[in-house]
Amino acid sequence: MAVSAPDRLHYTDSDEANTLIAREPLALLIGFALDQQVSVQTAFIGPLKIKQRLGTLEAGVLASIDPDRLEAAFRERPAVHRFPGSMAMRVRDLAAHVEAEYGGDAARLWSEARDGQELRSRIEALPGFGEMKVKALSAVLAKRFGVEAAKEIAPSHPTLGDVDSPEALERYQALKREWKAKMRAESP
Repeated sequence: MAVSAPDRLHYTDSDEANTLIAREPLALLIGFALDQQVSVQTAFIGPLKIKQRLGTLEAGVLASIDPDRLEAAFRERPAVHRFPGSMAMRVRDLAAHVEAEYGGDAARLWSEARDGQELRSRIEALPGFGEMKVKALSAVLAKRFGVEAAKEIAPSHPTLGDVDSPEALERYQALKREWKAKMRAESP
């Protein structure tokens, strides 16, 4: 069973965006979907931009929206993502998955998972969610939302789940840069 959602997550400079991703489960999933080849701040302010431009973050609406309209919302300046076309379709596919599998209620993804293995399978089934996103999302669900099943699969190394303030985000990003530099130096 999960504890209540935090008032906000500290992943952007926008209090409105931070509150949205904490309070609307689909916004959190969209932020993770967008967290690819852009900064954490860019990824997690994306759900707010989408909601402002389209008027909603309802899974059924996003899943059925005209692809050209969705892509136009992603391309509007400032763009939601550096790859607006492909990421607009990824968000549409994500919303369609949430609508089909969870009746539009993204929180059911984790609230109805019996254990860590089922939660892992559910996250892996999301469009664009590989091993790194499984770990990152499970850490956030475990550490920020108190989801028991997520505690079984959350990694022990620093993740977004450890970010509980703007300062913690800066520390996390510095550690992530160091880790990536180390990985690049160690690769042949």
